[in-house]
Amino acid sequence: MSGVDLARAQIAVYTVIILMTIDAINPIKIFMNVFPFILPWHIVSLSILAMIGIFLTELKELLYANTKIFFHSILSIFFREVEIIGLHNVPRFGPVIFTINHAQQFIDAVTVVCTNERKISYLMAEVSWKRRIIGDLAWALGVVPVKRAQDDAKEGIGTITINRQEQQQKNEEEKDGNDYDTQQQQQQQQWTILVNGRDTLFTQQLKIGDKIRPSNTSTALKIIEINSDTKLALDKTDIPDDFCDPFEAAFAPYDILKRIDQREVYGKVLERLADGGAIGIFPEGGSHDRTDLLPLKVGVALISYMAYERDGINVPIVPVGLNYFHAHRWRGKVAVEYGQPILMKPHTFKQYKLGGTERRKVCNELLDSVKDSMNSVIVSAPDYQSLQVIHTARRLYQRNGPLEISEKQDLNRRFAEGFKRLLTITKGNPPKEWLDLQEEIISYAKELKELGLKDYQVPGFSRHVDIGDTVLQGLHVPYQIIHVLFLLVISAVPSLLINFPVGLMAGVYAEKRRKKVLSGSKVKLYGFDVMLTEKVLFCIVMVPTIWITYGLLLVKFSDFDQPTLLFIISTMPVFAYLGIICTEAGVIGWKDLRPLFLRLFPSSSERLSKLPQKRKKLQIDLRVFIKNLGPALGEIYYGKNLDWQQIQEKTRKSPSGALLGTSSRIKNPLQNSTNIFFAEESMQEIHQTNSNENILTEQDRQEQVETKKCL
Repeated sequence: MSGVDLARAQIAVYTVIILMTIDAINPIKIFMNVFPFILPWHIVSLSILAMIGIFLTELKELLYANTKIFFHSILSIFFREVEIIGLHNVPRFGPVIFTINHAQQFIDAVTVVCTNERKISYLMAEVSWKRRIIGDLAWALGVVPVKRAQDDAKEGIGTITINRQEQQQKNEEEKDGNDYDTQQQQQQQQWTILVNGRDTLFTQQLKIGDKIRPSNTSTALKIIEINSDTKLALDKTDIPDDFCDPFEAAFAPYDILKRIDQREVYGKVLERLADGGAIGIFPEGGSHDRTDLLPLKVGVALISYMAYERDGINVPIVPVGLNYFHAHRWRGKVAVEYGQPILMKPHTFKQYKLGGTERRKVCNELLDSVKDSMNSVIVSAPDYQSLQVIHTARRLYQRNGPLEISEKQDLNRRFAEGFKRLLTITKGNPPKEWLDLQEEIISYAKELKELGLKDYQVPGFSRHVDIGDTVLQGLHVPYQIIHVLFLLVISAVPSLLINFPVGLMAGVYAEKRRKKVLSGSKVKLYGFDVMLTEKVLFCIVMVPTIWITYGLLLVKFSDFDQPTLLFIISTMPVFAYLGIICTEAGVIGWKDLRPLFLRLFPSSSERLSKLPQKRKKLQIDLRVFIKNLGPALGEIYYGKNLDWQQIQEKTRKSPSGALLGTSSRIKNPLQNSTNIFFAEESMQEIHQTNSNENILTEQDRQEQVETKKCL
C-alpha cells in the first residue's frame, strides 16, 4: 500500500467514526428518521447479505490476502530480520515467472509471497499438496499441484550398465559417414547412452518416455528406445556437467520413474500467464541444504516457449535468491534478492518449432541463462567449509562499521567468485599462501566456536583492559555479569509458560522429521532444509492448543470473572509475541555474558586477550593477499556496480584461465608484496570510498605500516 492509499484509508476510517459518534450527522439515523417504516434489523439484514455476496464473489482474493497476513505474522515470529534487495526488478504488471532457489522447503514460498506485491501462483508437488495444513494453505494461495515422477519411483528388476563396447563401435561407424542421413544419426547419437540389463524386463516394466535413475544418483535419464528386455537407449540431454558415472562397477541397481502427462498443468500455468498473472517455480525440483544449485528442470524453459507459441507473450523470468542465515534455528535472518529479469530470445523460436535435438538445444540454452541469473542472486560455494571461509573472510576484510545487506551480499559474492576462479585457474591446487591463510581462518573460526563467541565481539575485548586501579577492574566484570543475569531472568519469565513448552516440542519433532526425510533423500546433506518448515507446522497446531488449554485451566481452577478470563485469553497472543522478543533479548544478553564469564578464569582470559591480535594479523594477511591477487581477478576486484548475471554467464562460457589470465600471475601471490601499496582500489574500497576518490585513507596508511612490519 502506497503512502497516498494509506492516508486515504485513515481519513475514511476517521470520517466513519465521526459520523457514527454524532447522531445529527449519522446518515443511517437520518435515513431511518425520514423513512420510519424501515427498522434497524432491515438494514442489518441487507448488510449481512451484501457482505456474504462480496465474500463469495471475491473469495479467492480475500483468502489470498488473509493468508498473506497470516504468513507475515509467521515470518515476524520465526525470523529476526527479513531484508529485501532489488525489488525494483519485479514488473508491477503483466505476466512474470519467478525462479527461486529451494533452500527451506515451504518457507521459501511464504518468504517470496510476503516480500513483493504480486499475487503469485506456485507449482507445488502433489505429494505436498495432499498434506494437511500445507495443502490447505496452498489452496488458499491458488497453488497448482504437480504430480512428480520421483514421488512414485519404484525399484526396477535386475541391474543395468552402459554397453561400452557397442557405444564405441557405433561412434566409430558414424565417423566414416559423409551423407546427410549419417550426419543426422551422428548428431542424434551424441545425445544417447546405450544400456545393457542383467535379469531385466525392459519391455514389460518400461515404456518410451519413462525414466530410469541409478540408485546412487539423483539424475533420472529418459528412455528413447527399447530394443529388448535387456537393451535400451537413454537420452543424456539432461545430464549435468558434474554428473559422475554411476556404472563404474559392472552392473548397478536402478529406479523406474514413469512418464507423467503434464499437459493439464501446463494449460493452467499458460492461462494464468495469459491473464497477466505471476507464477512461482522452483526449477531445482525439490528443497535441499547444499551450498550450490541442483541441476535445473527444463519445465521453466518449456513454459516460456509455450507461452510465446500460444499467446505471443515473451514472459520475463525474474530470479529470486533466498539467502538464509541459521534458518533452521529460531529467530534467524533471510535476505531476499530479486535479480534482473531475463527473456527468451525470439529468434530461437524457429529452432524450438523444429523439435527433437534443436528444441532440446534452445531449451538448454535458456535453462543455462536461468541458472546464471539464479546464481547471480545467491552466494554459492563448493561445500560448507568453503562457505564458512568465505563469510569469515568477508567479515575480516570489511572495514569497521555495518554494511547494507546489498553490500554484504555483493562482497560475499566477490569472495565466492574469486575463490572459484582461483580453484579454476590452479586446477584445484591453489597456492601455498592461500592454503596457509585458509587454515588460519578455519582455526580462528574454530576457536571462536569453542569459546562460544562471535567475530563481532572480538574487537571489543581490548576495550575492557584499562578501567583504573586493580580493585575497580576486579569489580567491573562481576558487576557486568550480575547485570546481564538480571536481564536474563526478566526476559525468561514471559516465555517460560507460554513459548518454552511449544518450542521444546517443536525442536524434537523437527529433528525427528529431519532424520526421516534425510533417510529417503538422494540430494540432501543433513536435512536442515525441512526443519524450519516442520517447526512452523507444529507451532501452527500446538500454539492455539496450548492457549486453549491454559484458558480451560483458568476457567476450571481460578476465581476470575468472565470479563477477566476473556481478557487474559485474548491477550495470550500478545504476551506470546512479547515473550519471543524478550527471549531474543535474553539470548543476546547470554552471548554478552559469556566473554565476561570467561574473563574470570586465567586460562580462558589469556586466550581472549590474544584473539584481537590474532584477528588483526588475519586481517592484514588477508588484505595483503587480496590486493596482490586482485588485479588477476578482473572486474570482481576493480568493478563497482557489477552485472552478476553477465559475470556468471562469462564464467560458464569461458575456458579455464580466460577470466584470470595465466596461472603464472598467481602462483606466488606474495612474491611482489611491495606492489600492494600502489593498488588504486580494492573490493572493500568499492563499498567504502567515493567513486571519484583515489587517495588512501588514514586507516589504509596505518594498515600499510603494520603490513610492512609483518612482512
